[in-house]
Amino acid sequence: MNHKLTGKVALVTGAGSGIGRATALLLAERGARIAALGFTKSRLEETAAIIKDKQTADHALVLQADISDYAALETAVSQIINQWGRLDIVFANAGINGVWAPLEELDPDEWQKTIRVNLTGTFFTLKTAVPYLKKQGGSIIITASVNGTRIFSNTGATAYSATKAGQVAIAKMLALELAKHRIWVNAICPGAIATNIEENTEKQDVAEAREPVNYPAGRIPLTDGQPGTAAEVAELVAFLASDAARHITGTEVWIDGAESLLQG
Repeated sequence: MNHKLTGKVALVTGAGSGIGRATALLLAERGARIAALGFTKSRLEETAAIIKDKQTADHALVLQADISDYAALETAVSQIINQWGRLDIVFANAGINGVWAPLEELDPDEWQKTIRVNLTGTFFTLKTAVPYLKKQGGSIIITASVNGTRIFSNTGATAYSATKAGQVAIAKMLALELAKHRIWVNAICPGAIATNIEENTEKQDVAEAREPVNYPAGRIPLTDGQPGTAAEVAELVAFLASDAARHITGTEVWIDGAESLLQG
């Protein structure tokens, strides 16, 4: 089976850092042209510069957009088509952790923000991209999480977990809906990964509300408690994006070193 992506065009959201950047770089290394979409232009330009340095200037396109803004995504996808004439891979990865708090302390506006970015943003990303994937088939990969799929013990993550469970449902629904167009759709569910997303997580009084539990040997059995890496997640995405995975669809894949089996 061929893992190469030569001639393919990939949209990667959240491409400015973490899993998004690592995946953009790996897909480019495998031959794909990368539309790097995200909120912070300077970070996207850093990602594009690395790709252009290792590949060519035609292998990277910077698209600054908020995934919760439908019009902005329509414009961004139009730029991809104007630039390269096709779209083969969509990695719907952008999202936020949002505020984690006990239910009675979770502000309705914070709930709405997490839903708008993670769940509605995924819907907008796929709605704008799918018409172009239908032209020749392709792959959709959605970044969900262990939270809301196997782990329910992270107290306060109600809004976040709801969006991640919703993303898995979207993947399963679309896997069947889009199968006749030769589009395969899957969700990845990372556990603890060494990225900077924790820096953007606001936690309020979750320690007091959480049920007490102790993992003396660490929370991640496969690695003695060490988190996974963005590069490891990128390898999974690259496989699911390739023709080698074209018979895999409607599936969630956990990449967490058995963390969710221990904690769930």
